Amino acid sequence: MKIYLIGMPGSGKSTLGKRLADELLLWFVDLDKEIERRERKSVQEIFAEKGEDYFRQIESQVLRELAGSEKGFVMATGGGAPCFFQGLEVINQTGLSIFLDVPVSELLRRVAKDKNRPLLHADDLQEKEARLKTLHANRLQYYQQAHLIVDTPDVNKILEAIRLKK
Repeated sequence: MKIYLIGMPGSGKSTLGKRLADELLLWFVDLDKEIERRERKSVQEIFAEKGEDYFRQIESQVLRELAGSEKGFVMATGGGAPCFFQGLEVINQTGLSIFLDVPVSELLRRVAKDKNRPLLHADDLQEKEARLKTLHANRLQYYQQAHLIVDTPDVNKILEAIRLKK
């Protein structure tokens, strides 16, 4: 079984993914952390040194490699992974996609002080909110194609939805 958590930065993909993986006795993969491990640089450093295009190519390559493996997992994708290089098609063809649908106001609260998100780097909160809203508007069309859409991080409800979806 492969489960992919998709959604905006700050939606809780990594936190929820670890809990789901524990419950389902599956390997947990944080796609961004896997990229950092392979590149020996943080996502922020990759963006700064090589740009977003390079990062998206590596992200797509690692996603496809893991999606094609025999091993089951719960993956916290990067927020943009479904949106570039047919990432969503790869995700939906090889496993169950779950969109964590969190309101922008809550996302802003969660990422307000986080300086490690290159696409949300801003000098003030209003600028960060504007960037979040734009990113959300651009990505929602992809996220809404997930197999499941959840608006609550309740692991038991998600596990039940997964069981019903099988």
